[in-house]
Amino acid sequence: MKVVDHIKNAKGKTLFSFEILPILKGQHIKSIYDGIDPLMEFKPPFIDVTYSREEYLFSANPQGKIEKRIVRKRPGTVGICAALMNHYKVDAVPHIICGGFNQEETENALIDLNFLGIDNVLALRGDHIKSEGQFIPQANGHSYSTELIEQIANLNKGKYLDKDIQNAHPTNFCIGAAGYPEKHFEAPNLNSDLKYLKLKQDLGAEYIVTQMFFDNQKYFDFVNKCRENGITIPIIPGLKPLTTTKQISILPSIFHIDIPEELSEAVVQCKNPEQVKQVGIEWGIQQSKELMKFGVPVLHYYSMGRSQSVKEIASALF
Repeated sequence: MKVVDHIKNAKGKTLFSFEILPILKGQHIKSIYDGIDPLMEFKPPFIDVTYSREEYLFSANPQGKIEKRIVRKRPGTVGICAALMNHYKVDAVPHIICGGFNQEETENALIDLNFLGIDNVLALRGDHIKSEGQFIPQANGHSYSTELIEQIANLNKGKYLDKDIQNAHPTNFCIGAAGYPEKHFEAPNLNSDLKYLKLKQDLGAEYIVTQMFFDNQKYFDFVNKCRENGITIPIIPGLKPLTTTKQISILPSIFHIDIPEELSEAVVQCKNPEQVKQVGIEWGIQQSKELMKFGVPVLHYYSMGRSQSVKEIASALF
């Protein structure tokens, strides 16, 4: 079932969902299940599965020359989605990214997902490779998520890259897009960012999932500005409970977000890791309760395979 249909069927009730990472190469699927099992009592209608980009590794060959190797440390997103749907009877939402794929490879991946009966995709540009200072698209690939959304929407209309295909069977993907309450770090300002978010909707995106945030007012303001700019699709808040002291400096650096002073001060005053986790849980509960009161369609947690804090938050809400 499509994400937007799950939201409609909930009739105003806030749903619970979460996001996981693919497992590292060499690990067993059980490690995925071990992270998901504790959260299934809250009846998530869908689970997101991220896609991890390739990395470049440099090493010397026997002749002493430096060679570049492409390594994918977390493969298997499509297979994990199929496993989740079979094991839990829940909808899986794979992340489709621009980076590392040309248009034909993207089309082939979408065809595979369609054959598996996967109804939803989250279309993202994705991050740049760690060894590169900026995002560089694949040859004949997409530079922006808007281009990726347009390709998926075209498949939904039966328009394939091969123009000679006649009477092609259309796909029926529900397309999700990313939104940034504190604006995308490459956007000059929030209004500019919202113009591109409106374009994502116009091209075929049916719902939005936000970047993580810790100040609900930023989400409330973001939703209001979206509505003022003609963005009418559901806006799902993305949440992440803090679990370590380092995160109050790492998360702003990586994701270009603010940590409220009240939260950062509470974390700094903690004497051990367990106290930090408890602060993160308590903040997550209060943040979630306020969002539910606001009437959000879904509370979407970035669990990344670590379910303990998310479970404690969900236990207080659902």
